[in-house]
Amino acid sequence: MSTENTAPVVSNFIRSIIDEDLASGKHATIVTRFPPEPNGYAHIGHAKAICINFGLADDYQGKCNLRMDDTNPEKESDEFVQAMKENIAWLGYTWNGEVRFASDYFDQLFDYAVELIKGGKAFVDDLNAEEMREYRGTLTEPGRDSPYRTRSIEENLDLFQRMKAGEFPDGSKTLRLKIDMSSGNINLRDPVIYRIRRVHHHRTGDKWCIYPMYDYTHCISDAIEGITHSLCSLEFESHRPLYDWVLDNISIGCHPRQYEFSRLEMLYAVTSKRKLQQLVNDALVSGWDDPRMPTVAGMRRRGYSPAGIRLFAQRCGVSKSENIIDMSVLEGAVREMLEGEAPRVMAVISPIKVTLTNYEEGVTGSRSAPYHPHHPEFGEREVPLSREIWIEEDDFAEVPPAGWQRLTQGGEVRLRYSYVIRCDEVIKDASGKVVELKCSIDHETLGKNPVGRKVKGVVHWISAEHAVEAEVRLYDRLFTVPRPDAVRGDDGEYVDFRQFVNGDSLTVTRAFVEPVVRDAAPETRYQFERIGYFVTDRHDHVAGATPVFNRTVGLKDSWSK
Repeated sequence: MSTENTAPVVSNFIRSIIDEDLASGKHATIVTRFPPEPNGYAHIGHAKAICINFGLADDYQGKCNLRMDDTNPEKESDEFVQAMKENIAWLGYTWNGEVRFASDYFDQLFDYAVELIKGGKAFVDDLNAEEMREYRGTLTEPGRDSPYRTRSIEENLDLFQRMKAGEFPDGSKTLRLKIDMSSGNINLRDPVIYRIRRVHHHRTGDKWCIYPMYDYTHCISDAIEGITHSLCSLEFESHRPLYDWVLDNISIGCHPRQYEFSRLEMLYAVTSKRKLQQLVNDALVSGWDDPRMPTVAGMRRRGYSPAGIRLFAQRCGVSKSENIIDMSVLEGAVREMLEGEAPRVMAVISPIKVTLTNYEEGVTGSRSAPYHPHHPEFGEREVPLSREIWIEEDDFAEVPPAGWQRLTQGGEVRLRYSYVIRCDEVIKDASGKVVELKCSIDHETLGKNPVGRKVKGVVHWISAEHAVEAEVRLYDRLFTVPRPDAVRGDDGEYVDFRQFVNGDSLTVTRAFVEPVVRDAAPETRYQFERIGYFVTDRHDHVAGATPVFNRTVGLKDSWSK
């Protein structure tokens, strides 16, 4: 893992538990796991969980397994498996051994189910989904026993084997645990642990037509792998008694402990794989890795660095309190890490032409400039000058406001790394729009201040002769409201979150950049001076073609302005 993130380790309740377990000798080392379902791409919430599970294992010299929870084959695919592996590796983490899958344990899970049936602790039920809901009860009323709960062990064993053999239609029978239909915890009201589902599985093919449920699979998988600390989001807190019940009632010989922390929710984003899939399916974004998406793949394509995301996860902290984070916190962490990581070059995004009227070929000089003022090891590049240059349209004002320190008619500015120039004439088109500035160079100011006067303003620029034209994609927040999936209408029902997609979240424009970026590889990050941080697109930036840059983040938070 990179050492770029130097923020101090902050203690939290999980670290305190681990410290106590190691000090008491309960565990000699720790083994955590990250168990995503391969039904979508990892998002920022997963990134936090990845950093917690893998980060703790790294910090305590333990191990972290990567296990795909592939028990719901309708929505799962190898594409999502490969994307998850790539995301975790890109974030800087290494899992213990080979990637594991819940499907690796299907035979063992079936055998434990048979053990539960033989112990009188599970039964085959014929209630359909609607009937099961009626029998389950409510938060204030106890449930009722299924009429099939009293089946004999022999009948249950026979029916379960026949379920496995494919004798019954999908959904016609389930295997349920016998716990307590009057429990105040609905998760303990005889939960389903197997259902009939004829779906092709991305790894086991058509071997199985019954699949285990998550709550049953997860705890046994943890035990098989010898997990010491099973960390999950707070929504599973009420599932912990079921986690413990299953392990207490089978002969597995290992009982991991589950600990919950609050899940991450981010303003101006959605962190539901189902809703992210809707955005993809409806072509509201270009794909799972669209730079506006809060997926790890999207953040990578936008130019966020692994160190920036890890710093963000650390700043979010680990607790049981609500964890709703503003997008600016993520952008701030990314910006902070890029400040030291990204070389600096100049680019002009909204160009206006400047003609240097007293430019002399072979006489007017140019200078080299460092790629980073605090990292001399990044090296330097030549910044060429020519008679015609481009500057930002916003760096000129005919009627300057108070305190203006950029260019105006009759005023002076310094060209970054070059001469002081004075605007002598303003050229307009027929509509009155400024299309060109004619300026003169003070040839005595290359690398030194002018004599007898002080020039405060500095602007960036590009030599028109040497400029490389580039496509620049300016990304903004994908939604126009902070909680797009939590807005209720007048009728009290939730409004479709897709109504709040920001139609101005992507602007594509042409820009001019320094010639040194011409041969930059995909995923090369730069700071465009005075503008922001940009990255060459990992897919569309191709050698020999027009460079493609994505705006990662501005130099400062400007959303609220």
